[in-house]
Amino acid sequence: MIERYSRPAMKAIWSDENKFNKWLEVEIAACEAWSQLGVIPRQAISKIKMAHIDFKKMDELFKETHHDVTAFLGAIADSVGKESRYIHLGMTSSDVMDTALSLQLIEASDILADDIKELISVLGSMAIKYKHTPMTGRTHGVHAEPITFGLKLALWFAEMNRNRRRLQEARNAIAVGKISGAVGTYATISPEIEEVTCAKLGLVPAPISNQVLQRDRHAQFVTTLAIIASSLEKFATEIRGLQKTEVREVEEPFSPGQTGSSAMPHKRNPELCERVCGLARLTRGYAVTSMENIALWHERDISHSSTERVILPDACLVLDYSLSVFTAVMKGLLVYPKQMRKNMDITRGLLFSQRVLLALIAKGMSRQNAYKLVQRNAMKTWKGSKKFADLLKADAEVMKILSVEELEELFDFQYYLRYVNEVFERLGLTGKQWLE
Repeated sequence: MIERYSRPAMKAIWSDENKFNKWLEVEIAACEAWSQLGVIPRQAISKIKMAHIDFKKMDELFKETHHDVTAFLGAIADSVGKESRYIHLGMTSSDVMDTALSLQLIEASDILADDIKELISVLGSMAIKYKHTPMTGRTHGVHAEPITFGLKLALWFAEMNRNRRRLQEARNAIAVGKISGAVGTYATISPEIEEVTCAKLGLVPAPISNQVLQRDRHAQFVTTLAIIASSLEKFATEIRGLQKTEVREVEEPFSPGQTGSSAMPHKRNPELCERVCGLARLTRGYAVTSMENIALWHERDISHSSTERVILPDACLVLDYSLSVFTAVMKGLLVYPKQMRKNMDITRGLLFSQRVLLALIAKGMSRQNAYKLVQRNAMKTWKGSKKFADLLKADAEVMKILSVEELEELFDFQYYLRYVNEVFERLGLTGKQWLE
């Protein structure tokens, strides 16, 4: 089951091989910038651009140096020869690591953006399909008033569009590079070198940095991922609620041969949605850590470094996976319109209590008296077996004000759905153009 939703592309982004190749990409771009200023000979650049990483040697050097960038530089030196002396010129480790990390985060963002786009497409299509499918709206888990299943899905569609924009903003915040030297003063490397290097990498230079890119950027990114994961949890929780046996208005897909319990062969559990909910908790934990990483000593320390090696890859991997799982759930979601309609009737007309209340008020009764009158009959409906409308018809106080015809007209669920089209128009969910 795990393999069914595996995400090799995201995994590749956070591999050591990709990380160190990004380091090399930054180093080469900086050398090219130095060459444009005439500091590194042009003939040396062709040799530097052929550099490659000896990963075995890097492991050996790391055991000796206990410093990954030092080991990295040693591991590429032999492939370049004497020209390797130009590599890392005027730079500090964080120039390489933070700038390369931004490149990884951009790649991860683009995958997540595609994931979100796919989910938005699925939600939009389903919202249109079930636009006029009536169901009970619930507040506090209790029947409230009629809605449509399409409205519920349209709500999710709108939220995922906000998440799409949030992710773009977070991508912009992290799409920066830092090539400013040991404490960000450019003492050993100029702002011009930073600008040229970042331009070659497709990044914007941070307007100011110290030894590191400031971690509020990374916190914004991870917090955004946590918000998206929380949205997925919200949607998944709703499906879980609607899949309860007593409700059974929707079910997540259940494939032939699948089992829900080792003991009870009848079980069809919302285990995928439960998985999404659990992973959202994990992602929110990463967000807390990312915010704690903002405060570093003086111009920097490395208290953030160890946690980022976990939270940044994991947050991206977990959200990528969660989006994959939930999109699959929505694509295969089993929807039971007849059960939705049946459930609307189990409270025997109580869904229409507000309409009766407003009708009495419109006839001149005070809100307080009208409320007491309607609630009195509503409570009898809860406790007994009679329909709400029948109890109202038997109430002399009500019938003094409303005729039987007027009362019966109030019990039409379509009244509550008359603005559904307008809501969809607000969202742009009126045709295929919303996919663009």
